Amino acid sequence: MKLSEMKQILVSGDIRLTKSLGQNFLHDSNQLRRIVAAAELKASDKVLEIGPGLGGLTELLLKNAGRVLAIEKDARLLELLRKRFKPLTPSLSPRGGERVACRPGEGVGETPALLLLHDDAFQFLQREPRDWSDWKLVANLPYSVASPILVELAQTKGCPERMVVTLQLEVAQRLVAKPGGKNYGALTLLILLRYEPRGWFKITASCFFPEPDVASACVTLIRRPEPLLNQAQTKVFTKIVKRAFSQRRKMMFKLLKEDWPEEMLADAFDRLKLSRQARAEVLSFEQFIDLTNLLI
Repeated sequence: MKLSEMKQILVSGDIRLTKSLGQNFLHDSNQLRRIVAAAELKASDKVLEIGPGLGGLTELLLKNAGRVLAIEKDARLLELLRKRFKPLTPSLSPRGGERVACRPGEGVGETPALLLLHDDAFQFLQREPRDWSDWKLVANLPYSVASPILVELAQTKGCPERMVVTLQLEVAQRLVAKPGGKNYGALTLLILLRYEPRGWFKITASCFFPEPDVASACVTLIRRPEPLLNQAQTKVFTKIVKRAFSQRRKMMFKLLKEDWPEEMLADAFDRLKLSRQARAEVLSFEQFIDLTNLLI
């Protein structure tokens, strides 16, 4: 979709974009193709798209994947998407799986590979737990909720096999950060537990309409072959990470004393040869894993 077409659609529909919803639509065809290429889609793939907007990315996903579930919060944009793609109408089963509802005689000229949902994606993910293990997330995420959505999916038992997401550059840098850097933190570790970063690229503001006030980037995350921790260990890992980074400038040992006995912490720190004056940002991902196993 060209920029001129995008503007015309918005004008004809008398739609004024809402900044609070992070409505900055990617229109650059080269960048859209790069995102789809990073997803390495096959005809059999199922794709979750959050925030399809005007459908620029959706169109490419439908050409390269077997099925697309797109969740749009803005009812005005949802109506435009319905007119453009004519998707079959989805309904949700009690267990969260989709099934297609179509009245007899309908379906001609519709897009059976596309399901559109009108919902808040983050609330949907929390409200409708499901197995995403054979899905891929490919999306230009609304910047205001990008981090919570990624963490929510990463902590789902059946998390997507791949996540290719466009988000604020600052968030992208956190996802690929190394210990000791200012971007290394809780988000880095919570995602690393289930995913490995596999490259990223910047996208200039001029590729969006309207142009965002922040820089953007697309990051590819690949699910680890096997979970590194079981469910009980994951809860402890998450608790350690969130507590340790709750006050970055404070010593991690003192922060963790709010949740664990000092004697237990002292033994664990000694066994791992960790300084009690160390801050969370200097510990590697592997050291957090080891600490988890000692504090379980």
